Amino acid sequence: QVQLVESGGGSVQSGGSLRLSCVASGVTGSRVCMAWFRQAPGKAREGVASINSYGKIRYADSVKGRFAISQDNAKNTLVLQMNSLEPDDTAKYYCAADFAGSRPNGGAWIFGCYVGYWGQGTQVTVSS
Repeated sequence: QVQLVESGGGSVQSGGSLRLSCVASGVTGSRVCMAWFRQAPGKAREGVASINSYGKIRYADSVKGRFAISQDNAKNTLVLQMNSLEPDDTAKYYCAADFAGSRPNGGAWIFGCYVGYWGQGTQVTVSS
């Protein structure tokens, strides 16, 4: 059973930084794509950043130059470093992934990657 567990959320002032982590467990297939999404109250879910098995990284325009996605293969961990945070970044952030050999329904596409596994989310609140 694949599980994704996020950590690192919290409350910061505008201009501050946070580092989100996502640890994957129960994985039997190789990583195809891992990504971060976010959803603010009353708004649609938004893809924030993704990294595929070739190491290709993509960002939403709203976070380019401020956020950085990376992965630690040895630790099966995905990281999102968020700098210069703004109040509009306030949302619940979700880790999502696709692994070879299994593809659950109910997933989403982000920059050409399909992700079907989701974490429970971690809240990020940025105050002005």
